[in-house]
Amino acid sequence: MTTVLFSVAGLVAVAAAVLVVTSRRIVHAALWLVVALGAVAGCFGALHAEFVALVQILVYVGAIVVLVLFALMLTKAPTNPLPELTTGRSPFAAVVAAVLAVILGLGIVLAFGNDKIKPVHGGSATAVGTQVFKNWVLPFEVLSVLLLAALIGAIALSQRKLSERSDTVSSSGKED
Repeated sequence: MTTVLFSVAGLVAVAAAVLVVTSRRIVHAALWLVVALGAVAGCFGALHAEFVALVQILVYVGAIVVLVLFALMLTKAPTNPLPELTTGRSPFAAVVAAVLAVILGLGIVLAFGNDKIKPVHGGSATAVGTQVFKNWVLPFEVLSVLLLAALIGAIALSQRKLSERSDTVSSSGKED
């Protein structure tokens, strides 16, 4: 049963990830990202790592996607499709992605063969907390600084655009 649940959640994650990349509207891509990250949490849940699944939902689905949407709103990024950004390289990219998927799939099949997926027992809050704050504390802190820098950058960009806009309005007496 674990293998079936894990496989279904994995297929949903892959399908949603493809839709993230192929969506023409950036907000739709962010919403498909919620589905993909939720399906990854489902993979953790199928493996009986409930704490890791909940952290996946809280941190990635809750915080990261909200941060992305917040940055989109602050920078006033265009939410409609932009045809000038579409290139003729999409078929080549699809072929490269398919070849990479086949190579990775073969690697997984050759490495694990017919082994069944077994639930993990190291997904408790104590085990994860010990690993994060003992062995992975530096990458954890670097990631938090990176997210803070991204948020500050989004605010700085939005303020610059607002100040340029108000300079244009004040110098000409009307908005362009």
